[in-house]
Amino acid sequence: MATQTTVRQWVDDQIDRIALQHPARVALSAFGAVILIFTGLLSLPIATSHGQRAPFIDALFTATSAVCVTGLTTVDTGTYWSPWGLAIIGAGIKVGGLGILTLASLVGLALSRRLGLTQRILAAGEARSTGLGDLRSLLTTIVVVSTAAEAIISLILFPRFLTLDYGIGTSAGYSVFYAVSAFNNAGFSPDPIGLIPYAGDLWMLAPIGMGVFVGALGFPVYLNILREWRHPRRWTLHTKLTLVTVAGLALVSASFLALFEWDNPGTLGQHSTAKTIGNIFFQSINQRSGGFNSFDIGQAREETWLLEDILMFIGGGSGSTAGGVRVTTLAVLLLAIWAEARGRRDIEAFKKRIGTEVLRLAVSVVFVSLSVVIVGTTVMLWQTDLPLDRVLYEVVSAYATCGLSTGITSSLGADAKMTLIVMMYVGRVGSLTVVAALALNRRRRVIRYPKERPLIG
Repeated sequence: MATQTTVRQWVDDQIDRIALQHPARVALSAFGAVILIFTGLLSLPIATSHGQRAPFIDALFTATSAVCVTGLTTVDTGTYWSPWGLAIIGAGIKVGGLGILTLASLVGLALSRRLGLTQRILAAGEARSTGLGDLRSLLTTIVVVSTAAEAIISLILFPRFLTLDYGIGTSAGYSVFYAVSAFNNAGFSPDPIGLIPYAGDLWMLAPIGMGVFVGALGFPVYLNILREWRHPRRWTLHTKLTLVTVAGLALVSASFLALFEWDNPGTLGQHSTAKTIGNIFFQSINQRSGGFNSFDIGQAREETWLLEDILMFIGGGSGSTAGGVRVTTLAVLLLAIWAEARGRRDIEAFKKRIGTEVLRLAVSVVFVSLSVVIVGTTVMLWQTDLPLDRVLYEVVSAYATCGLSTGITSSLGADAKMTLIVMMYVGRVGSLTVVAALALNRRRRVIRYPKERPLIG
């Protein structure tokens, strides 16, 4: 017995050592393994509506899109996959939304009633926890908020599907699927006709839109608001920056969308004024991360595609189910520009000073993300004969795990589909690995070189 305990302790020590020294490898391996598991499940004949095995590339693409909570699809979700297939996709979205490492920490907490240092660091890096001490509360908040939000959305949508004569079983299944997909910003739709026929239907669009909005704020924001809901002045700088930036982007998005698409007969121009306004606000929420669309994106103007490229690249809140470089990254960069324009020494917001290390991290995230998008776009242009605007839109949507598409995904070749698979994978795990690696690689140097300022601009 003592020998077994010693061996087990040695194995645990080795695992902890590898995880601490190579957190990026742990994150990459965890997501990769789960994607392969769901690929295998979707490759089963029972997962398709026609009872035959799905092609490997389509099963892999769908599994990656689900686990990376993206929403891009190569086949029609509602008609190609069976109810079992939809359940597998929904489970993949839920697992990917919670986060593989967070889920592992939850299992460890349930089994051992405690979290080791390695689990705390990995989960904190993924959930963007500001400290290791509040991780238990953060994990509890993740489960409670996500489950409660999905349950509320399901209960609201269920009677609506009943009025559409879907039947009790299908209505229940569709309600849960939409709720999980909305809160986790996945953008998957189990209905073969999607949300386009429900343009202007508040009973359908309002709960889905609110689910996307809340899901994109981020778990650290929920925890902070739940703790200090009576004292908004005590909210952290991260919470305030997230809320203000999200609200500002929503207004900007809605304004430009109305300007570009109001009279477009292929999108908003075919509806009444009330329906058009409803679609504008619904789409303005989904342009950054949700992936749902209440009109045909392929019929939108190129100006709208460019607008959505920018918004998808920005994404949602840190530690959320959304993707992109995150809204706080944009906020820090804008505040740095504002401070430089005013000749300020420090970057300030809400009577708080933001350190230069945060600015360096923001610049690094944006530059690396731009580089990945440029490389992905170049590769896909080489693989297809499609124009730049459509390829760029698809690549940004995949990398930002948004899921909006101009309608070219299903027509792509296997090589182009693999490019998008890589983009979704890198977009989902890239930020996690970068944060974990940087957090564990901070070393204070004793010797510093003389400072000199090169010319800029």
